[in-house]
Amino acid sequence: MGRVNMRALIDRLQRQGMASRAELAKLLGMSQPTAGKICDILLRMGVLEEVDPGEVERHFQSRAAGTASRIGRPGRMLRLDRSRPRFLAVELGVTRTSTALLPVGVDQVDCWSHSVSTGGSAAEWLSGLQAAAAHIAQKEFWGILVSVPGIVDEAAGRVVFSANLHWTEEADLPGLIRNVWDAPVILVQEERALALGHRYFDPSAEDFLLVDVGDGVGGAIIVSGRLYATPLSISGELGHTRVLGNERLCGCGNVGCLETLLSIGGLLRSYAAACGREGVTWQEMAEHIAEHGVEPWLAATLDAAGVVIAGALNVLGLRRVIITGSLRELAPPVMAHLASAIVHGAMWARFGEVEVESAPRCRMAGLVAVAIDRLVLPMADRGKNPNSSAAVAAAYEAF
Repeated sequence: MGRVNMRALIDRLQRQGMASRAELAKLLGMSQPTAGKICDILLRMGVLEEVDPGEVERHFQSRAAGTASRIGRPGRMLRLDRSRPRFLAVELGVTRTSTALLPVGVDQVDCWSHSVSTGGSAAEWLSGLQAAAAHIAQKEFWGILVSVPGIVDEAAGRVVFSANLHWTEEADLPGLIRNVWDAPVILVQEERALALGHRYFDPSAEDFLLVDVGDGVGGAIIVSGRLYATPLSISGELGHTRVLGNERLCGCGNVGCLETLLSIGGLLRSYAAACGREGVTWQEMAEHIAEHGVEPWLAATLDAAGVVIAGALNVLGLRRVIITGSLRELAPPVMAHLASAIVHGAMWARFGEVEVESAPRCRMAGLVAVAIDRLVLPMADRGKNPNSSAAVAAAYEAF
């Protein structure tokens, strides 16, 4: 059978939502006995679950817009297990760290259960994790999945550089986490998690540049359905491209980075300067933009972002951009202006179509996608893989 077939079946269920063994065999070009055996293994491992017949009926009725039920007895339907939390997700943010329990079958909308202060040191962060653990009854997990900002060496499990959280560069984040939970720990660069999450729920998205705006500005690239691989543990650092005429000091040590203009803090700073007062809030700024549209102070930032993003498209040979994060909270003219600036600078727009769209953050789905690849069904031998989950490995080896 092989793990390749297992991963193909999981990928198909991600796309389909639910399917019977016979349907999976047909979709994957396998014999029904082979597909059935794979399903049995994945059910035993806890990766799949059988769907309640009543839920199946409601599902097909809704798809048929309220028409009569399907004729005949349907086969037992399967889906990725949504009933049992298998992973603990941790979002390491600049100011807050959030946690949530995740099954293999995640929802499209991220929902974080607990949040604590990130703090300004490894000791403070560990204290916050211990406080969060007190609210989480479950103590055993297949893995701890950590979304981390900055330049991250995912294979080594360390932060190489973080413009906004410099203390993480010297910290052993996996070691700190294992002081709280005894489980394999995987660090995932946050924009890479977001890109994989978007790909998880939009299988048609084979090639795109994802740009996320929040406390910082970053990007990730998907090519032929996979994360773009580079020789170094750095890619998509759009926020640290210098904008001429911008004299703001960035946390990376440079002057004039796009991030100092387009991030939440950068936009608030520009708005405060434009209206001539300090202490403005995001909500206040959003309401002002909704009423007055894209004024010169905002247009200059969006134009600069458009130049940077279009330059990346020209270098990478891509024509689709996915925008996630804080810009989606602002009035529609903001996204429209940015999209126009990107199209204006993109070479492909001279003779083809450049697509710019906004999408919700799907960080959790991206983290689970990494966990499937590295913990649940890694291609390396399980006996030699220090990150493989003992519980999953035991279930697999039982077959």
